[in-house]
Amino acid sequence: MTTASQEELTSHLGYDKHQELDSSNYRNGYNEKTIKSKYGNIDVAIPRDRDSSFEPQLVKKREVLLDGSEDLILSLYTKGMSVRDIQHHLDDLYGYELSEQTISNITSKIIEKATEWQNRPLDEIYPIIFMDATVLKIRVDRVVKNIAAYIMLGITLEGKKEIIGIWIGENETSKYWLTVLNDIQKRGIQDVLIFRTIFSNRKIVPNRVETLNILQNLQF
Repeated sequence: MTTASQEELTSHLGYDKHQELDSSNYRNGYNEKTIKSKYGNIDVAIPRDRDSSFEPQLVKKREVLLDGSEDLILSLYTKGMSVRDIQHHLDDLYGYELSEQTISNITSKIIEKATEWQNRPLDEIYPIIFMDATVLKIRVDRVVKNIAAYIMLGITLEGKKEIIGIWIGENETSKYWLTVLNDIQKRGIQDVLIFRTIFSNRKIVPNRVETLNILQNLQF
């Protein structure tokens, strides 16, 4: 929410953070507050400008109860709606007057965060990792198509569940699974005590598993 609000302020000011510009209005710190959401209480820092002309729309001034708008833009975006469609939807139903550029900035910044998460370093050892793939329907250029979401869930040495990653492919194949396994090895995993697959078809297990040390304990 803080990232999204920062992009709102960027659109309001007309220039990026740290960009030098001859303007009488500029960023002026943050207002910190606790708001209630469907996830519980959340501490947020909402940016402000020098002349107080900035009116944030995602987390409004004096707002202490969030109605779920923190997910709304991304939810509409992932359903295949264009930036202009999202803008009209927010305006018609909720009275949010966000510019197309602001919406585009929000989706781009959050996608960057997701990419950072997907490429984050992993622990060297996981006692158990579960492997599975599921077929999803997505809209691409107004056409609905099937894609495969490859999912890995790991159990850490502390006993906590951790989503290792989610990868998107056109369909579930042994070749793509090999790409996924190579990826997690490059990100730091050296040993897995138990690899538990949830495949209904063993043919999708990579044929070259002997090249991956981490797959010594593969189980079906």
